[in-house]
Amino acid sequence: MTQAISVRLDDEALRALAQLETTGLSRSAAIRFALVAAAARLRDRRALADEVAALEVDEADRAEMRAVAELMEQLRD
Repeated sequence: MTQAISVRLDDEALRALAQLETTGLSRSAAIRFALVAAAARLRDRRALADEVAALEVDEADRAEMRAVAELMEQLRD
């Protein structure tokens, strides 16, 4: 099901929309593409932040990171 909406775009958003339209996308398709891509980036950032948080509390992983860092330092000398 589709739903029509209206938006007011500033100059920056209009330039971005024009850039997307140069790829051959219609105005509607370009806006849908941009919304879906922006939401995916937010999900990816949240997933990455969750993974980092999990690794920060994982003592075994932290010990492994320290060991790798020490090895890298030794190889550098």
